[in-house]
Amino acid sequence: MTPVNPMDLGFLLLERRNQPMHVGGLILARPPTDAGPDYAQTLLRDMLAYQQPEPPFNQRLHRRAGVWCWTRDEEFDLESHVYHLSLPEPGRIRELLALVSKLHSALLDRSKPLWEAYVIEGVQDGRIALYIKVHHALVDGVAAMKLMQRVTSTDPQAEVVAPWAVPPRLRDAAAPEQSTTALTALADAASQFRRHAGSAKTVALEVLRSIRARKTDPDYVSVFQAPRSLFNQRISGSRRFAAQSYAMARIRAAADRHEATINDVVLAMCGSALRRYLLELGELPDKPLVAMVPVSMRRDDSDGGNQVAMILANLATHLDDPLERLDTTVRSVNQSKQRFSRLSQGEILAYMTTVMAAHGANMALGINPGWQAFNVIISNVPGPREPLYWNGAAVEGVYPVSIPIDGAALNITLNSYADSLEFGLIGCRRTLPHMQRLLDYLDEGLSTLA
Repeated sequence: MTPVNPMDLGFLLLERRNQPMHVGGLILARPPTDAGPDYAQTLLRDMLAYQQPEPPFNQRLHRRAGVWCWTRDEEFDLESHVYHLSLPEPGRIRELLALVSKLHSALLDRSKPLWEAYVIEGVQDGRIALYIKVHHALVDGVAAMKLMQRVTSTDPQAEVVAPWAVPPRLRDAAAPEQSTTALTALADAASQFRRHAGSAKTVALEVLRSIRARKTDPDYVSVFQAPRSLFNQRISGSRRFAAQSYAMARIRAAADRHEATINDVVLAMCGSALRRYLLELGELPDKPLVAMVPVSMRRDDSDGGNQVAMILANLATHLDDPLERLDTTVRSVNQSKQRFSRLSQGEILAYMTTVMAAHGANMALGINPGWQAFNVIISNVPGPREPLYWNGAAVEGVYPVSIPIDGAALNITLNSYADSLEFGLIGCRRTLPHMQRLLDYLDEGLSTLA
């Protein structure tokens, strides 16, 4: 039994019926030309042959003396985690995304390991899909991408492997099986606190610099400057998922042309799309939207837990000129990068905990619904560079499905795959009308930078 670390515990405490805290992924694949009509059933049968899951797929929550811990599920039942579904004809991508929207809306059962997998057949043109969701307390975005890759291979002849059956190369903090008492769990929590406290002076100095920068540096983005917007409302439990691939060559060409990074261009695309979307609805704020951009701090090859910091980026949605928007966004991102360059990994996490503490408390307690530290979440996760195969089926897309939250009704997550960037947009169905239009607006935003 191993205590849940403080960051992962935060994802558990934030979860409510209207705010499920799991991340997911959608694989879309085309079976080989010689595949028979029972291809999906055979694939599912082969996956179900792997009955003994590896960590973190065999870990469930257990509360002991008031402390949440991970423990091995001794009554694990694979059939309560893996499902087979079929789309009604004609099985368009629209129907597939609608199905994923519904599946992603449902909470995971905390009496079991916090994950589910769905093999979906009946997709247009004979394609099949795999949707997996895992609680954010178990994995962050980078780890989730690694878990998705477990089911695929660069070899078209490789046999299917269930993602829950592959041992992680480096075990994460949730995985070890060891005897833990409540006192041990408390001691572990205390030791983590002491590790952060040891850098308190450095972090305090950086916080003071940030306070001064708020008044003197136009590129500094503070937790108090995000305007109220359509995205910053309490959300319902219903979801709408939209996904699209964009050619990496187009994005890289725009980055080279403007001496920016690929991530800079992605943020500029999002700024343009959000500006167009809000303008059409008559909801564009006078002040620029602010994006919370998670940054991976993972320096090992582990598959579980969360190792992320975050920066706040100015999306410059108040500016009409796309090049001015790009320049403003780049300057705000570079300001944050310079600040983090002065800090160690532990100090970065402690700094972000300090500056975001008020926002976190406000999210959890709803003290001031009119204030938010950011308007939208935009996350870019590195993915596989080579084409992949799923039991011989050519993978045509790997789309992330993330988490909208109260006060941030839209989450834009993307990952690279082969020659594309795969965007997954997830939002509150009731809050954001016609959200799928953002896919076209993202393409338009990229065209303005080409």
